[in-house]
Amino acid sequence: MGRRSRVRRLQQQQQQQQRPGSAEDGAEDGGKRSGAGWEGGYPEIVKENKLFEHYYQELKIVPEGEWDQFMDALREPLPATLRITGYKSHAKEILHCLKNKYFKELEDLEVDGQKVEVPQPLSWYPEELAWHTNLSRKILRKSPQLEKFHQFLVSETESGNISRQEAVSMIPPLLLNAHPHHKILDMCAAPGSKTTQLIEMLHADMSVPFPEGFVIANDVDNKRCYLLVHQAKRLGSPCIMVVNHDASCIPRLQVDVNGKKEALFYDRILCDVPCSGDGTMRKNIDVWKKWSTLNSLQLHGLQLRIATRGAEQLVEGGRMVYSTCSLNPIEDEAVIASLLEKSEGALELADVSSELPGLKWMPGLTQWKVMTKDGQWFATWDDVPHSRHTQIRPTMFPPKDPEKSQAMHLERCLRILPHHQNTGGFFVAVLVKKSSMPWNKRPPKCINVGSFVSVSVSLPSVTVEHGLGSQCVLENEDKECLAFGETERKPFSGLQGESAEPRGPVQPGPADPMGKSVSHPLELESKPAAGISDTEATERAENLENNGNKKDGVCGPPPSKKMKLFGFKEDPFVFIPEDDPLFPPIQKFYALGPSFPKMNLLTRTVEGKRRQLYMVSKELRNVLLNNSERVKVINTGVKVWCRNNSGEEFDCAFRLAQEGIYTLYPFINSRIIIVSMEDVKILLTQENPFFRKLSSEAYSQVKDMAKGSVVLKYEPDPAKPDTLQCPIVLCGWRGKASIRTFVPKNERLHYLRMMGLEVSAEKKKERGVPTSASAASPGAPEDQLAAEQGAG
Repeated sequence: MGRRSRVRRLQQQQQQQQRPGSAEDGAEDGGKRSGAGWEGGYPEIVKENKLFEHYYQELKIVPEGEWDQFMDALREPLPATLRITGYKSHAKEILHCLKNKYFKELEDLEVDGQKVEVPQPLSWYPEELAWHTNLSRKILRKSPQLEKFHQFLVSETESGNISRQEAVSMIPPLLLNAHPHHKILDMCAAPGSKTTQLIEMLHADMSVPFPEGFVIANDVDNKRCYLLVHQAKRLGSPCIMVVNHDASCIPRLQVDVNGKKEALFYDRILCDVPCSGDGTMRKNIDVWKKWSTLNSLQLHGLQLRIATRGAEQLVEGGRMVYSTCSLNPIEDEAVIASLLEKSEGALELADVSSELPGLKWMPGLTQWKVMTKDGQWFATWDDVPHSRHTQIRPTMFPPKDPEKSQAMHLERCLRILPHHQNTGGFFVAVLVKKSSMPWNKRPPKCINVGSFVSVSVSLPSVTVEHGLGSQCVLENEDKECLAFGETERKPFSGLQGESAEPRGPVQPGPADPMGKSVSHPLELESKPAAGISDTEATERAENLENNGNKKDGVCGPPPSKKMKLFGFKEDPFVFIPEDDPLFPPIQKFYALGPSFPKMNLLTRTVEGKRRQLYMVSKELRNVLLNNSERVKVINTGVKVWCRNNSGEEFDCAFRLAQEGIYTLYPFINSRIIIVSMEDVKILLTQENPFFRKLSSEAYSQVKDMAKGSVVLKYEPDPAKPDTLQCPIVLCGWRGKASIRTFVPKNERLHYLRMMGLEVSAEKKKERGVPTSASAASPGAPEDQLAAEQGAG
């Protein structure tokens, strides 16, 4: 029957193709093929949506006389944009390479009879570090003339030297105005392009391996968190932590300040919330077909809760950027207006009109209307019938009071329209916190216990005894109202990584901005009583599980890879104790300076051999040690050493990892080999070159050195301006009579490219550049390493 049904389906498709007026999208074997048939590809999406046009014309988001240009721009493909990683010392070298080599080759190039447009810098991005081009991905991949440029983009992206990022996506981190000492929270971070921008800002000065600030990057989707880890790892920073939480109820963290626990407030918060995405129509053409006002109405409440939670965790004087890739005021100005209204003056919109000269934008709307998915308009909340109250909320409308609306200065918001600078659509608002949020000063709300037998309240926890004899212990760290229903609950477990049990229905708390029920009692917040600040209240809070059973320096539960409801349970983060016998041999072998922060070294296992050592900054160590049971950490730190099974015979069991060499290098005083540019070329193109192939200066340094891991350092010569003018630090291995590098393949190609040596895919084997991951990766197998130690 399966085969017959397939034959019938095929016959029906063939009949459909033969009907007059069927969709045709190309020729195959001399005839036409249908876009509807499975062998004919997908039907072309018609870029039309009358409701979309009616909605935005009515709201007048586009200036008079520009509507046709606006719609024409939306129907055009989005130009590709790339951003050069700004904090690395070789950013200028990459920019020089792009402008004088790849872009010059495109000047007189024609593809399919059309002249290729040379990429142009984004006028508003500092130092020409961002460029846009009309070259589509299809042309880049399929054109032989552009193959070299495409290989460059792929290789440099993998190495973390450039990011292929949409132009408007670069705006929020720039307006955040982050500095190396700032504590930054990225609330909805995946896939991570904005996060990498923030990491770059922390490392503005490459001579400082451990900036005072850090970035905590959060995402609610467990799988997308690992994409975030991959993006962040390309930059090799010890100041990034990836966590997995719902941004609307992300936990309040604590830090140790002179022996006292205090609440962690962030200097900068990026609040790039989930949205309907109608500003992305140029790249996500599905939006044309699926667009409806219902998407915005459903997302408004979540966006407001996320923005509110961000404002609560912002330090006084701090800056929060709220952004969406939507043009809809329900997701944009309505959220900002509602947040400003409930803040009662604690927040204000910053005027950033002069901060990005060259950027064209439209001021925010001060008046708008709400439309249902079937086209019905409402100008005020009073006009909404009771039957629509679950779908439309009061916070979706502009403020009633004209004076209050004027004081909000909603015109300070930025709306980016696609036709102004050939970009996607975007919305940005910059908020500054002037004082504590008003509900932090109000007395605590009552606790409605429903049918529970007894409730004992003792900060920082609330213990509820059921009529059935079981207990439910809830952390009352900064919850506003604990309102329990009458259904039986299971005991709450606070262990990191454990999936939360589904709860019974919860009555909405009076301070819930949307009046919606919340699925978890911990999502409801209780703020301190009058006269008690956030910090003082949090100082009293202790971790429930920290009862003496937890080992020092161990952050998280025992290792387990069982799949949970919300992803994998992560291995713990274990800091190396000060008296650990593992460290002295490493310190002696590499002659680490006395300033080396050995307390910041950690592993991911409690028992057994520690195979890899990571480093975090002092500030992130503080966060990890004080919040292990309240936050689900996916990844943090940068890998600096890897265990080598045969390493003990070379006086040190650990070799250097390229991933963290720029963090580690300032502290290493031994086993450093200064090499020339020609030496670097030999080391990166040959698998195991003998010592005699190196320059006489390098040979004299390496010939009497003991076997084991080494640092290879290239110092630029200012007297030779035509040569590479940025330093290079590579990890290597000194064998019996040969030396090799442990550098990932894409990074090898990057350094060779910067030195003017282009290695194409066909010539890799001829030149000897290792192409396998195991040959180039810092994590090569130990048995392979052992064999290579005796090379020559």
